[in-house]
Amino acid sequence: MLDGEAIMTMELSPARREQRADAAGYRLVIDDIERYRVVVGDETVGYIDVVGAVFVALSGSTYPRAVEVRQSLVLEDAAAAVLTGR
Repeated sequence: MLDGEAIMTMELSPARREQRADAAGYRLVIDDIERYRVVVGDETVGYIDVVGAVFVALSGSTYPRAVEVRQSLVLEDAAAAVLTGR
């Protein structure tokens, strides 16, 4: 079993910072241990906060001005909510 520091290092390593684009054409970039940035092309369209087992979808190009649009137990559903803005 890995200690907490090793797990954090693995999650934030360069190889894991950007997730592959899916069929919808977006990427999830790990900004922080509890936050993903949703990117389409080169543009940030929103964020997903991880709060316990819940993914909180926030629509907006900058985190301080992003607006919550949905909460979901499934990461892909939260990403879809960011893309549609609802």
